[in-house]
Amino acid sequence: MAFQNYRWGTAGIGGMFGLSMTITLFFPSFDFRSAESTWVGLDKSMSNGRTIGFSYEDPTVTGQGKPLTVILNKDPKTGATIDPPVRAYVYRPGTPFASPLNHPDNLGPTVKRLSIDKGKIDQAVKAQGAVFTINHADVNGEEWAYAENASVTRGWTVDAALSTAGDANTKYVGRGKSIYIHEGCWWCHTLLPEHTQDWQVFGTPPYLGDFNGEMPTAFGSDRKAPDILHVASRNSSREWMMMHFFNPRLVQPNSIMPRFDYLWGRVDVNGNPIDFSTWRKEYTAYRKGERPYPPEVPEYARNAEIRALIDWVLTSLK
Repeated sequence: MAFQNYRWGTAGIGGMFGLSMTITLFFPSFDFRSAESTWVGLDKSMSNGRTIGFSYEDPTVTGQGKPLTVILNKDPKTGATIDPPVRAYVYRPGTPFASPLNHPDNLGPTVKRLSIDKGKIDQAVKAQGAVFTINHADVNGEEWAYAENASVTRGWTVDAALSTAGDANTKYVGRGKSIYIHEGCWWCHTLLPEHTQDWQVFGTPPYLGDFNGEMPTAFGSDRKAPDILHVASRNSSREWMMMHFFNPRLVQPNSIMPRFDYLWGRVDVNGNPIDFSTWRKEYTAYRKGERPYPPEVPEYARNAEIRALIDWVLTSLK
């Protein structure tokens, strides 16, 4: 009898757990699918890639298997000037496509139809790679953003897009978002301004459609630092960001944020070893008033993690 009670009790607890997970995870998915994706939602999902958290192609959450975001001021096929420049998302062959590209239902009914009928996203092939952009169309007098497979609609190839953009206009946004996750930045910085006076400081709160296809969403949980959803609109200086990440006390003397100088790696942009010990000694002397200026922050190498993190901040958080 005791065993039977234990068995039924266990089954009851399991059933309640399953029901709670269904209510928490399954039912809300219908709300997300019915919401139409915005330009912000398309930009985030296509720049972040398939997922920004743990996955089998990126088990250490270091930003592997991510697309590249490029700024194009010339047509990669014809060479014609593009004004204003276009933001494109380059998926090298084998790079996993973002959720809305694999599952267009996540885009919402109207954006899905436009993305397939006009954008031809259903013709993209992962093994071949593709270049995507965000286009706009008028539907019943209202402008809608939709995903476009430029490899089909414009004949843009992966190699041509990367070559046309060059290193200066190539942004490692997806990798940067993953670094934001694995470095725990979200423990202090939210990405969700509250519907209060925060609007006046941090900008307009996001809409439901802004999160279509983002896996997982990084809403933040406990604000210990400013919300950073629109931080690049308030400060777009790459030099300031470099100082802030290398040692936050360079720009905010009372900051409680830890240093992220290790994201520079071992060498600078010229391949020379970075002497962190000497830099910190010189900085300590500056704080004590023993030298008039702080030491210079080293320029990071092109493949450094900090480049990706700053790319994400300055490209996505506007």
